[in-house]
Amino acid sequence: MQVIKEKIKLTKIALFFIDIFAIILAYIVTEIFIYNFSGELIFTEKLANSILFAIIIYQIFLNLFEVYRNITIFESAKEYFAYALVCMVSCNVISLLQVILNLNVVSPKENLLAGVLVAIIIIFYRVAIRFFLTNTITIKPEGAKKNLLIIGAGEAGTEVIKNIKNNLTTSYNIVGLIDDDIKKEKCKINGVKILGDRNDIIRICKEEKIDIIFFTISNISMQERKKILAICQETGVKLRILPGIQDIITEKNILQNMRDVEIEDILGRDPIVLDNDNIESLIKNNVIMITGAGGSIGSELCRQIVKFNPKEMVLVDIYENNLYDIELELKANYKDTKIDAIVASVRDRARMDSLFDKYRPYLVFHAAAHKHVPLMETSPLEAIKNNVFGTYNVVNCCDKYNVKRFVLISTDKAVNPTNIMGATKRMCEMIIQAKNKVSQTEFVAVRFGNVLGSNGSVVPLFKKQIAKGGPVTVTHKDITRFFMTIPEAVQLVLQATTYAKGGEIFVLDMGEPVKIYDLAVSLIKLSGLQPETDIPIEITGLRPGEKLYEEILMSEEGLKSTEHSKIFIAKPSKLTMEDVEKKLDILSDTIKDENIKISDIKANMKKVVPTYKERN
Repeated sequence: MQVIKEKIKLTKIALFFIDIFAIILAYIVTEIFIYNFSGELIFTEKLANSILFAIIIYQIFLNLFEVYRNITIFESAKEYFAYALVCMVSCNVISLLQVILNLNVVSPKENLLAGVLVAIIIIFYRVAIRFFLTNTITIKPEGAKKNLLIIGAGEAGTEVIKNIKNNLTTSYNIVGLIDDDIKKEKCKINGVKILGDRNDIIRICKEEKIDIIFFTISNISMQERKKILAICQETGVKLRILPGIQDIITEKNILQNMRDVEIEDILGRDPIVLDNDNIESLIKNNVIMITGAGGSIGSELCRQIVKFNPKEMVLVDIYENNLYDIELELKANYKDTKIDAIVASVRDRARMDSLFDKYRPYLVFHAAAHKHVPLMETSPLEAIKNNVFGTYNVVNCCDKYNVKRFVLISTDKAVNPTNIMGATKRMCEMIIQAKNKVSQTEFVAVRFGNVLGSNGSVVPLFKKQIAKGGPVTVTHKDITRFFMTIPEAVQLVLQATTYAKGGEIFVLDMGEPVKIYDLAVSLIKLSGLQPETDIPIEITGLRPGEKLYEEILMSEEGLKSTEHSKIFIAKPSKLTMEDVEKKLDILSDTIKDENIKISDIKANMKKVVPTYKERN
C-alpha cells in the first residue's frame, strides 16, 4: 500500500509539469496551423509572452478547481468535463485580459484554438495514464467490486454465495471456490465453479487478482484449519473467517458473522472438552472470591465462573478501572447473580481479613499479582510485597475462615526462574504446598505460560507497533514462548480445580512452543502487510531477567497425568510450613529496608528460592 501511495504522489507532481508542457505544445501547434501557409515567423516574442501568460492563468484555474487532488486512476467523465471547463475559462480570461490590459499576446482566435488543444491534450493523456495504472496497480476505488475467493464448498460456502447473489452483487465478484474434496473438483455451486484445492490458493489469488478471501469451513479440525489459514496468509490477501458451525444456524445474515482472522486462529488448538458437571458442583450456590478480578485472567475467570450459577461473586482488585468494567459487564449479563466489586489490595492483611470475615467464600481464585518481568527487575521489593506477602495474606485468611479450596494462578516463569517475578511466583507455590499440610483448606496452584491478548502480552504490543507503521520489536530471533488463549487457560484452571485434593501444582499442556519472531511475522501478514517491506522487525536483545526458552516443569519434579489429557500434576514438595516461614522471615527483613540494593534483594531471593538463577 505504501508503494501505491508513493506512485500516486509522484503522479501528481508529474501531472503538474505535463500540464505545463501541454500548454506550451498547444500554443506552438496553433501557431504552426494558422501561419503554416503565410510564411510568417512563428516563434516570436508575442508567442513567448502568450505561453508564459497562459501557463500562469491555466495553473491558477487548475488549482482553483483542485484538479491535482484527483486520483488519476479513479477519474471519470465528471473529472474530464471539469478539465475542459477549466481550459475554456482560462482561454476566455486570457482573451478578456488581453483586451483590458492591451497585452502583447496572440489573438483571441489563436488563444481559443490553443485552449481547445490544451483541453484535448490534458484529457487524452490523463485517460492514458488511468488505463496504464489500472492495468499495473491492483487497487480498487471505494465501493468497487472486490474479487472474492471462497474457501469451502459446503453448507456455509453455499449460504455465503446465496447471500452475495441476493444482496451484494455490487460489492463482490465471486471468482470461485476452493475445496479439498476431490469429488467436487470442477463442479459448480449456484453457478460458481470450484477452482481447486488448498494447494491452488496462492496461484489463483495471483492469477485472478483476488481482493478478499472468505474462509467458510466449519467442520474441520483446528490443525487443518491452521494449515489452510497459513496458506491464505501467504497470499497477502485480506482474509475473513466464519468462526464455527453455530454461526450458520442463526437469525443473522451469515455474512454478518464473518470476522477478521486473529492470531488465535493461526495458533489455536482443538476445543477443550470439559466436565462441566464437576465444575458446577463446586461453584453452584456457593460464594466465590476472585482476587485480581480486573486483570486478563481474573476477568475471564469471572466470566466463566458466573455461568455456573454461584450464590455470590466477590471481585477483588486494587485497580478500580478494570474492576469497574468487569462488574458492569457481569451485572448487565447476569442480573440474577449477586456480584460485589471490592477495591482492596491483597497486601493489606487487615483488609483481607475483614473481607473474608464478611463474605466467607467457599472457593478463592487468586490471580492478583505483579507479572511484568522487566518492571519487577527494577522494582523487586514491590514484587515481593505483592506476590509473596499478598499471597501469604490471602492463604492465611483462607485457612482462618475455612475456605474449601484456594487456587493460585501461577506461571511457567516459576520454573527454574531467571527473574524476580518468576522467583516470587515459585515462592508462592512453596507457600501453598506447605500450608496445605497443616490446613483444612485445600491449597493448589495451576501453572501455565503466556496467554494471547493478556495485559503485558506481546500480541497487543505488536498490534500497536504495526498500527504505527513499525518497527515491531522482538528481543531475540530464537526466543520462544508457550501460548494459550485466555478462555482456554481459564477453562483448564476450572477443570483442574475439580481434581484438587490439596497440595498439587497442576501443569497445563501448552502445546508446542511458538517463536516470537514467527508470531510477529504472522501478525504483520494478518494486517495485510509484508514483514520488512512494509513493517520492519527490529531485534532489540533479551531484557533483564528474560529467558530465551520457558520451561513448564522443574527438573526435580515428576509429572503425573489426570483424567484430562491437557492437565498434569507436578510432584509434591517436601517443604514444611516451618521451612517456608524461615524463608518468609528473610524476605520480611528484606522488604523493611527501602534503600536495600537490588543485588542484595536478589541474593536474598536466591536463599529462599534455590532454583532462582540470574541470566548472565
